[in-house]
Amino acid sequence: MTEPGAGSDVQGLKTTAVLKGDKWILNGNKMWITNGGVADWYFVVALTDPEKKAKGGMTAFVVERAWPGVSVGKKEPNMGQRASDTRAITFENVEVPAENVVGQVGDGWKLAMAAFDYTRPSVATAAVGLARAAMEHSVRYSQERKTFGVPIYTHQAIAFMIAEMAMNIEAGRHLCWKAAWMKDSGIRNTLEAAYAKAFCADMAMKVATDAVQVFGGYGYSREYPVEKLMRDAKIFQIYEGTSQIQRLIISREMFVRNR
Repeated sequence: MTEPGAGSDVQGLKTTAVLKGDKWILNGNKMWITNGGVADWYFVVALTDPEKKAKGGMTAFVVERAWPGVSVGKKEPNMGQRASDTRAITFENVEVPAENVVGQVGDGWKLAMAAFDYTRPSVATAAVGLARAAMEHSVRYSQERKTFGVPIYTHQAIAFMIAEMAMNIEAGRHLCWKAAWMKDSGIRNTLEAAYAKAFCADMAMKVATDAVQVFGGYGYSREYPVEKLMRDAKIFQIYEGTSQIQRLIISREMFVRNR
């Protein structure tokens, strides 16, 4: 879904698909596509009726990488999560057979939004895992490092910082479990998925930053693990819907439910 000019505003996407005979002609650019360089096929949302846009004007397709007109860009040199194969994908007059439409013509927006109810709890879970790693590194280091003749965990400033990490990691874990349990149980979890994604993303960034602080000057060094975790944490606040978009979803869901 994401394009050079359309991230949080999915309705702003410009990629088009025009039906000619029994094939759709796909043109456009996608950006920040995870696993773009290793995937054999892509799930692509395109405008099929620009006038309607999200209200029945977007359609989803399965597009094979090997088809003529599909171009895969270079691996992006990102700040963190550098093992992620993130690339731009370009479609130039790609012929997509009609049977490669996902669902029905015009269902693209609905399908894309529904997918987030699955992916956001998963991303939130990864954020919890990162935060837990940062906390565990902090616990070990605070037991080894001494200042003023005692391990630094005995100083309340450090002990309380790590206690805050543990408390928020546990809260985030339960938010993930609830959102995932609801989806598994067939219960609409849009609000709960947004709770988990927003809280855990922000929490992971805070825990990773505090871990660097616990390590002091060593935390800023690439010889120690927490600087990497801090860089890796930032993207959780951006992909699968920014932390700001999650708050927008939460506020809308709350007022819809309480009308």
